[in-house]
Amino acid sequence: MHVLVLGSGVIGTTIAYYLARAGHQVTVVDRQPGPALETSFANAGEVSPGYSAPWAGPGVPLKAIKWMLMHHSPLVIKPMLDPAMWCWGLAMLRNCTEAAYQINKSRMVRLAEYSRDCLKQLRAETGIDYDERSQGTLQLFRTQQQLDGVGKDVEILKASGVPFQVLDRAGYLEYEPALAAVKDKFVGGLRLPGDETGDCFKFTQNLARMAEALGVEFRFGTAISGIEQQGGRITGVRTQAGTLTADHYVLALGSYSTQLLKPLGIDVPVYPVKGYSITVPITDPAMAPESTIMDETHKVAVTRLGDRIRVGGTAQLSGFDLNLDENRRKTLEFVVGDLFPQGGDLARAEFWTGLRPMTPDGTPIIGGTRYANLTLSTGHGTLGWTMAAGTGRVVADMLSGKTPEIRIDDLSVARYG
Repeated sequence: MHVLVLGSGVIGTTIAYYLARAGHQVTVVDRQPGPALETSFANAGEVSPGYSAPWAGPGVPLKAIKWMLMHHSPLVIKPMLDPAMWCWGLAMLRNCTEAAYQINKSRMVRLAEYSRDCLKQLRAETGIDYDERSQGTLQLFRTQQQLDGVGKDVEILKASGVPFQVLDRAGYLEYEPALAAVKDKFVGGLRLPGDETGDCFKFTQNLARMAEALGVEFRFGTAISGIEQQGGRITGVRTQAGTLTADHYVLALGSYSTQLLKPLGIDVPVYPVKGYSITVPITDPAMAPESTIMDETHKVAVTRLGDRIRVGGTAQLSGFDLNLDENRRKTLEFVVGDLFPQGGDLARAEFWTGLRPMTPDGTPIIGGTRYANLTLSTGHGTLGWTMAAGTGRVVADMLSGKTPEIRIDDLSVARYG
């Protein structure tokens, strides 16, 4: 079967690889000149199934107000006359209940855990290199209230069979010795030893080359303008290079999925949530992080990627704006400087921003549509890198007529009615 994949980020590229490995003819189309040049380019670097949780949860509305009042705020909302943003925000608020949180987190952990296992298998089979480390994630708490509040997450981790450790100061220093100089700033942490780290951009670039070796055709520099349909089937995709056709179509365009689907009568509640990162050259390896640190107060992740430190964070609602905000850079610089003051050279840091495709319940949209030959794979939010391998395997199994190894019926767009 000939499959046309729209999008060459980490999700689209991974889907293309698994489809080709399953024996399909695959074409990937993207407006960028190469793979992983948008949201997948410089994300936080975490492969964190244990940290998979929806942003919508009990108490979040009150926390959001406090976050916006912080000097180094993890949440920024730019007021706009954008009905999509306000509808998305209201839908997110409706998911801020205990019941919804439990359901959404369990869905996310299921896919993320499976994806981590698929990534391990892929790494073993191909030897793919992407500055991988398998040393876990450490969520750090600056207050006792934060540490006491991990009980609900721990219950879900136990129910999902995810290993974890609740650590005091001495405990977390065993895994992140460079924090010894600032240990008094934190009361404890939650460690997820099964989590990994790696450079998403490097992974996607290398996997694209492997996909090409399997026969995948990448059509870069090709902007998509619309999707054509007739009689309950997709008949082609309009691009600047003409209309492209295939037997089946997979849409993996992240935040840009929504506008292409609306003319088809498919309404997906995916909204771009802007994130930022800085990439800092390591100057003293002994004073840099060993793996990923998540500063719970500022919602900023600090990750070691080879000879670099990647610092990622901020949730900004401002539509498709890609301007670099220096205030957001200052927040990232503050956190990495506060945790690892002697680890890297901030003067040489590279500043980046990208749009995370977020759903209001935090769970990605994966599955079929009212069109028999259109499959969606979007809305992965901050967890596209974490969920990529599992998503690729699931989609390839679906299109190959196989039953996926995990439950996916509650991941499709049908859950929104």
